[in-house]
Amino acid sequence: MIKLFATDMDGTFLKADKTYDAERFAQLHQQMLDRNIQFVVASGNQYFQLRSFFEAYPDVIFVAENGAYIRDTEHIYNVESFDDTTVNEMLTELQDIPDIQILACGQESAYTLNTTDPAHVEEARHYYHHLAVIDNYAQMDDNILKFAITCPVPQTQALIKDFTDRFAGRAVPTSSGHGDIDLIQPGINKAYGLTHLGQRLGISLDDMAAFGDGGNDIEMLQAVGTGVAMANAQPDVLAVANHVTGNNEDQGVLQFIANELARR
Repeated sequence: MIKLFATDMDGTFLKADKTYDAERFAQLHQQMLDRNIQFVVASGNQYFQLRSFFEAYPDVIFVAENGAYIRDTEHIYNVESFDDTTVNEMLTELQDIPDIQILACGQESAYTLNTTDPAHVEEARHYYHHLAVIDNYAQMDDNILKFAITCPVPQTQALIKDFTDRFAGRAVPTSSGHGDIDLIQPGINKAYGLTHLGQRLGISLDDMAAFGDGGNDIEMLQAVGTGVAMANAQPDVLAVANHVTGNNEDQGVLQFIANELARR
């Protein structure tokens, strides 16, 4: 029996215009509360951005930054951060790579340099509601959870291969495509986050359902008892899923949750 629903956001729960069917979610959310089913957001995005979509729902738990930061509005369940030496080494190496934009993503804020393309900074603010533009990375006083890299789309796969070799043992690249690459801590991903959260809540992975569409959702879909791919998911995501639901524009996550609740 499903006791927890966990969903990715972009390309999964959210439509392309960054909205969702608020009225239908409110109805389903109440049904989940009544049945003691936990709703979780599991995303590579920043906690503060994710929370903005669910201000009316303080019970929602966020597995943010690809599993590195787990919290709700009141409680921090877990924080996993890079050590300072690794942060400094990686930032030095990343700054030598041409044609990429860099964000260091911390527990309290994301950080980028004042030399970063202003257009990129403005775009990033849609995903990082706490974003500081600083003179140098030595000014950061924060737990760094991941690095977010933006590159020209045709270079994405080549950079993933480069990062895999370059940062072996220090970081793992993961991408949802479109020129975005996250460098995350080895072993720290959405599946890790759900495992840790499940231990805290007393819910086994077998009693969880998870929804996703991109490469950083694969471990999560494989780990839970019910892995659900969106109809618009990447082929490698579809290949590992137990089920396929409607696409994000048709609110496939809400469709699946409604069908599961109706069966009880």
